[in-house]
Amino acid sequence: MLQAKIVWLLLIQISVGLQLNIVLCTNLIPSRKIYIVQMDKWAMPKSFSNHFKWYSSKISSVVSKLRNSEKEEAKQERIIYNYQHAFHGVAAQLSEEEAMMLEEEEGVHAVIPEYKYELHTTRSPIFLGLDPGGGKHMSPHYVENHDVIVGVLDTGIWPESESFIDSGLSSVPAHWRGACETGRTFNKRHCNRKIIGARMFYHGYEAATGKINEEKEYKSPRDQDGHGTHTAATVAGSPVQGANLLGYAAGTARGMAPGARIAVYKVCWTGGCFSSDILSAIDQAVADGVDVLSISLGGGVFPYYRDSISIATFGAMEMGVFVSCSAGNAGPDPISLTNVSPWVTTVGASTMDRDFPAQVKLGSRMTVAGVSLYRGRKFLSMKKQYPLVYISSNASNPDPSSLCLEGTLDPSKVAGKIVICDRGISPRVQKGQVVKNAGGIGMVLSNTHLNGEELVADCHLLPAVAVGEKEGKAIKRYALTNPNATATLSFAGTKLGIHPSPVVAAFSSRGPNFLSLEILKPDIVAPGVNILAAWTGDLGPSSLPTDDRRVKFNIISGTSMSCPHVSGIAALLKARHPDWSPAAIKSALMTTAYVHDNSQNPLKDASSNSPSTSYDHGSGHINPLKALDPGLIYDISAQDYLEFLCTQKLTPMQLKVFSKHSNRSCHKSLMGPGDLNYPAISVIFPENTSVTSLTVHRIVANVGAPISSYHVQVSPFKGASVRVEPDHLRFTEKNQKMSYSVTFTTLARQPNPEFGGLVWKDGHHKVRSPVVITWLPPV
Repeated sequence: MLQAKIVWLLLIQISVGLQLNIVLCTNLIPSRKIYIVQMDKWAMPKSFSNHFKWYSSKISSVVSKLRNSEKEEAKQERIIYNYQHAFHGVAAQLSEEEAMMLEEEEGVHAVIPEYKYELHTTRSPIFLGLDPGGGKHMSPHYVENHDVIVGVLDTGIWPESESFIDSGLSSVPAHWRGACETGRTFNKRHCNRKIIGARMFYHGYEAATGKINEEKEYKSPRDQDGHGTHTAATVAGSPVQGANLLGYAAGTARGMAPGARIAVYKVCWTGGCFSSDILSAIDQAVADGVDVLSISLGGGVFPYYRDSISIATFGAMEMGVFVSCSAGNAGPDPISLTNVSPWVTTVGASTMDRDFPAQVKLGSRMTVAGVSLYRGRKFLSMKKQYPLVYISSNASNPDPSSLCLEGTLDPSKVAGKIVICDRGISPRVQKGQVVKNAGGIGMVLSNTHLNGEELVADCHLLPAVAVGEKEGKAIKRYALTNPNATATLSFAGTKLGIHPSPVVAAFSSRGPNFLSLEILKPDIVAPGVNILAAWTGDLGPSSLPTDDRRVKFNIISGTSMSCPHVSGIAALLKARHPDWSPAAIKSALMTTAYVHDNSQNPLKDASSNSPSTSYDHGSGHINPLKALDPGLIYDISAQDYLEFLCTQKLTPMQLKVFSKHSNRSCHKSLMGPGDLNYPAISVIFPENTSVTSLTVHRIVANVGAPISSYHVQVSPFKGASVRVEPDHLRFTEKNQKMSYSVTFTTLARQPNPEFGGLVWKDGHHKVRSPVVITWLPPV
């Protein structure tokens, strides 16, 4: 019963969130921790000349009550950030007692503990239809967005990459107010008309982990990890012909919006990404004038009013900034999403129609298909078979040795052999290094039930092939039942036109959104598997310290890769429709997404090879060209989002976290959370079986032809009838708004959610909203 699982997983998620909070707190300086203090900007007494002096006074006052000797220190050293734009307040070092006392002070909205976030770690423009010919000539949609600025919060940037050449770009947009900060090996000259700004944020990180070792890490916007360079290039990288990774995926690499500008905000360091730094970056990015924010990182899920990123992105949305966030890589488990606030676009990952085939040829003459990006000096002969070994007694249950963890392989058992390793716990490429260190000559990397048949290619340090769960079990059984088992490995380069595609990645985090079941998440999926983009010059393609290879481009996977695809496409829409709100852009992306693959079958889930649902793919797979002309949009204002929060049982003090402006309060305009004008519809029938009918309301705006007529089409459901009123919408002018209601009446309560869609059609446009109906189990 999915509902029962949802309840249990909800309890587990809350427990894990609390445990993470406890762990993070204990890892910080014992006596003090970083707290984010949100202040009521409008409550500042007239005796203070500016807000920062008032904030400092509040901190100083609380500290002096507990430790008089530290009063001066409080003013000068306790505060590490001053937030002024998307968020009002400070980040400060406080003891738990001080934090509790501060939260009781007048004018203080919230005191939130520091939280550590993690990164959610080409052909995609052609696959997405942005460059239909696949040649040198770009679609006109690419070249009209020169004034759109995308802020990328990540690990920094490698400015020497050809992806950041500014040839052909006009001068820096007039609305840019940012800066190019300098530091170790990063100078003013590294910014140009492509990288128009670069900043770094590290005070929270240093407060939690100690001073950055500048001999080992760049205390500058420069990227030594590669992640930030890759995401920035995916968003808005300039076209680079002949791009490839060791010969794989050769072609022209370009970002989704190569005419857009990049503003770099380095918030992630070797020890992670801390919320006070991220919050400061969002706050600064809004002040700098970015149009789009791309955030490929995440952590646990917390109540909206305790989630500093949720609060900061609400402020960014108020200022007209579109925010795209990665959904996370915790799939295929349900309720594994992060970044679930309705005002951000939550992006899952999918495959493309490109693959990197490889084969495992067994001594039994069985051949198994897999993938690999291996291109080393040592290859295994196709004319010879090599000993094959699996260090486990059971093909279905991995153990430490079969996972090829550090120090678990006995060289006497694996030297000179191809070793079968199970996927899990340690990085995939690291398993190959463990095999190599133990004397192995090759590796077969087998998926487990958590990964299913999803195949992710890696740039291994020894000959290695990744295979699906079923094939992996067959290979393991062969190795366990044949004392003289043998195999060899072969590599076939790059293959295009893969069917089916796209497929939802197994690692892509899944819904439902347990904070608000009525808000369907993820919002959309985009390419996030085996993505080629620019790379740092400081690290090999495997990201292992032992990898001395250096490449200009790398192929990696994750929702971190799918998020910048959406950010770049949002930049295209912003350029085409500069007056559109963030919600309007999001609506266009969601209502034009498709839910069938290139074989004309429903999108599949890589973990099960069965059809995916809206909890996996959200509204569907992004369709950029359709999104440019969506026909109708569902717009949502900042006040509308606040009205949604008013339905979430928040206290007046908790709501003040979002109602920073003095004129914003609850008008109770929504009957319930399902009435938020969201482009997706999720209806929750409560445990009370006497409730048999629910109605939600929506408003659409006509952004197509002034005179147009739409009729509605709704999927059939087993458990409920659906009535849409009116079932026709007739518009007489552009931007005209019309409302409709959807009434769901239970016919037979279903044990599992039902999925379908509601589509408005005018003969040219198909404006689709996913529909989910859930019946909570009776108490």
